[in-house]
Amino acid sequence: MEGAEKRFLVRIMPSARERMAAHFEFLARVSVAAAERLLQTLLSDAKSLEYLPKRHPVYQPTGIEPQKYRFMISAKRYRILYQIIGGTVFIDDIQDCRQNDDKNIVSTGRIANHSQS
Repeated sequence: MEGAEKRFLVRIMPSARERMAAHFEFLARVSVAAAERLLQTLLSDAKSLEYLPKRHPVYQPTGIEPQKYRFMISAKRYRILYQIIGGTVFIDDIQDCRQNDDKNIVSTGRIANHSQS
């Protein structure tokens, strides 16, 4: 069925934007070109969540509400954490998978509560 796919609105929340900027700035110290490629890859992968966002697995760390978040891996080592509420995908965190989970925004409970407007 062509054209039958539901399109979701993708919102990158401020917390995730800050994390993306931090990853960019860190990598830019080594290579601006690599940092720009990383940024484009993260944004492209985030945009891909417009269609079939449930295709990615559920994120299941301890201490997080079960089935609340899904994740996708981007640029080989970054985890994009998101939740689907109604017709909107909320990207709440972008994590460097090489870091400890205690540094992740979702694990520390610093995520704003999303409500459908």
